[in-house]
Amino acid sequence: MQARKKYIFLTFLASWLLLFFFGVDQLRRFAFFSGRKAEARRNWPHWTDRSLLKNFADPEELQRDGEHSLLSPQERRASQLSVYKNSRCRMETCFDFSRCEKNGFKVFTYPRERDQPISESYSKILTSLERSRYYTPNPEEACLFILSIDTLDRDHLSRQYVRDVDEKIRGFPLWNGGRNHLIFNLYSGTWPNYTEDLGFDIGQAILAKASFDTERFRPGFDISIPLFSKDHPQRGGERGWLYQDSLPPKKKYLLVFKGKRYLTGIGSGTRNALHHIHNGKDIISLTTCKHGKDWEKHKDTRCDKDNVDYEKFDYQELLHNSTFCIVPRGRRLGSFRFLEALQAACIPVLLSDGWELPFAEVIDWGKAAIVGSERLLLQIPSAVRCIHPERVLAFQQQTQFLWDAYFSSVDKIVHTTLEIIKDRLSLHRSRSRFLWNSLPGGLLVLPDFSTYLGDFPFYYLQHASSPSQKFTAFIRAVSQAGSLSQPILRLIQAVSGSQYCAQILVLWSCEKPPPPSGKWPQTTVPLTIIQGRRKLSDRFFPYGAIQTDAVLSLDEHTSLSTSEVDFAFVVWRSFPERIVGFPARSHFWDPEQRRWGYTSKWTNELSIVLTAAAFYHRYYHSLFTEYLPAGLRELVDGLAACEDILMNVLVAAVTKLPPIKVTQRKQHRETVPQQVKGTAGAAGSRRFSQRQDCLNQLVDWFGYMPLVSSQLRLDPVLFKDQVSVLRKKYPRLEK
Repeated sequence: MQARKKYIFLTFLASWLLLFFFGVDQLRRFAFFSGRKAEARRNWPHWTDRSLLKNFADPEELQRDGEHSLLSPQERRASQLSVYKNSRCRMETCFDFSRCEKNGFKVFTYPRERDQPISESYSKILTSLERSRYYTPNPEEACLFILSIDTLDRDHLSRQYVRDVDEKIRGFPLWNGGRNHLIFNLYSGTWPNYTEDLGFDIGQAILAKASFDTERFRPGFDISIPLFSKDHPQRGGERGWLYQDSLPPKKKYLLVFKGKRYLTGIGSGTRNALHHIHNGKDIISLTTCKHGKDWEKHKDTRCDKDNVDYEKFDYQELLHNSTFCIVPRGRRLGSFRFLEALQAACIPVLLSDGWELPFAEVIDWGKAAIVGSERLLLQIPSAVRCIHPERVLAFQQQTQFLWDAYFSSVDKIVHTTLEIIKDRLSLHRSRSRFLWNSLPGGLLVLPDFSTYLGDFPFYYLQHASSPSQKFTAFIRAVSQAGSLSQPILRLIQAVSGSQYCAQILVLWSCEKPPPPSGKWPQTTVPLTIIQGRRKLSDRFFPYGAIQTDAVLSLDEHTSLSTSEVDFAFVVWRSFPERIVGFPARSHFWDPEQRRWGYTSKWTNELSIVLTAAAFYHRYYHSLFTEYLPAGLRELVDGLAACEDILMNVLVAAVTKLPPIKVTQRKQHRETVPQQVKGTAGAAGSRRFSQRQDCLNQLVDWFGYMPLVSSQLRLDPVLFKDQVSVLRKKYPRLEK
């Protein structure tokens, strides 16, 4: 009996040991594969997520997808390196970081040779690089180099194919085996296989390529860019077809495709199968065989009917009236249809296995596109029908955001490429995935300013926070007298009396030195004098002394009361991403002159609030000085009264919103420098003309008119109402 109990005990113990050694391992494997499956599903839409995204992507949704969503490109690259250990190049092995340490991230383009033809598209790329804030004409300062040889079309049957590239680049003293070089390419390979061979050895150069195959893509080193046509705009670009915060009606078609059908060769399988999902009602799939010189030699029994049906529908009409657009692979993995669908707010349904999506290192395409499989084509209709209408709108809004932020012009495509590379160079300063995938986009959020969301004016409401409760008054003094005038003394007293004022900074931009400290008025807040360089752009320099979120920009002749300052600041705290102020102006299109006009007349619309008396976020100082190219700041310094227009244009381009005008007791009058008697009117007219010239030059630079008109003015509650003054919070505004 005793032996039997001992046997049972040993058997029980052995069973537990076996379960411990083998069972735990199985549980780990189960957890591992479950995690892998969950991660594989992560890029697909959550069909049951019914949260309505009222303003593009919901930040909570972006963060819900796991910690990966908040990883910076640098952190994601580190995780990718453990998977792609056999990659030939990484930033650590094929890029010389030391070249970027002394002068920062600077880009040099090789001088263009006169006898070397350059395509229209590559000329736009080079122009974008030279317009970039990172451009330098000095190769000794450069961190990144771009060839002047056109490498976009590497199909040797193309007229734009450049021969003997290997021989040419080996003769460049800066080539160094391709180290710290960036090469752009749109087309690689040729008939019939369309391989990714470029016809020359790129060495250790970073490859920015369209139609990138994931097997050849070097994660964290190469960059996938979109395929764009030669007609793609240099800058600006057309806006998306879905307006912000608009709920489109139910569209006529659910899913559409109209394009070429390849009868033979690579890419023919997917397009030949598209006719299986066509139902002639809400799913339209049209193909044509009529392309190429010898299409009749290869045509099949479907070609004649397909060609007839193909002509019955207009492609642009289908884009406008469809919810989803099929984007199948062509001869290469990418196609022009991808950008066309994004702009049209037609959610792309991608059928291109192995395609590394454009800028996928930073863009979460799971929020804007459906990534399908060529082998599961017949499941696409049922899959898209399952998406809730609110989710459809969220997808459409995200397509518009991505189109406008990164793809609407060659400038944005090139600058996005540069910013991704720059992020890789700084371990501690790189944009998170959230910043890249939410308004206003990665290009407009400078990590050199901060990596904390609360330091930017765009994310307060999303994160239930608010800007600081104090402001810095920034007064620009340009009087040539060298002494303190009565207007600036009254202004300092009025501003310092505000309960929200933290400090006063005076930018002294006069020829004579500022008066001694004893000549300045006594204030309850610190008053600091900053010596300026006598440039108009100085007033928007990111001075370290500005520590508050809000900046009150003032001219020395501005007349404001303490009540006006208090009320304007309270309004600004509700709209921290906008310019909030007093003197308003507007723009208009002059059809006779065929140019933009500028007016100071009191009308029912406004689009500019002069920075002679306005609140805005201090981040715009950094954006003005560091984001805008040097050429724009030089333009401002060369034209009188242009800097405040540029600031308004910049803020409107970032936010897509108009400024806000608040109550003011007296109409603001623009001051001009003291003139000889009888010439003041001419000086004012000249100043007004310069403002119009400035506005039109800025529109030409941006490629479109960023200013947004508004009919809104904010007044205090009970303003001008026939009630007791004691009931009003700002009674002095009515005096």
